[in-house]
Amino acid sequence: MIPVFDALNSIEAHSIKIFLIGNGIDAKVSGDYLQGAMGELPALGIVKVYVDEKDEIRAKKLIREMRDAPDDDTWIPPALR
Repeated sequence: MIPVFDALNSIEAHSIKIFLIGNGIDAKVSGDYLQGAMGELPALGIVKVYVDEKDEIRAKKLIREMRDAPDDDTWIPPALR
């Protein structure tokens, strides 16, 4: 598996993971438990979303489209609305 998204926090990472899974791409989050070990220091760059290499291009495209979408719920897959 390879990283396709560097999240600011666990919530953002899991939101991206759910979005990718809803679009048929198996995704995993890594590093979210490390945030607690950082204490009060900012834990940037340690939480990442991973997908299989075969899904890398499609996953990055979907994430880019989601982030560029209007501020509404159209980016949410219909099955998850």
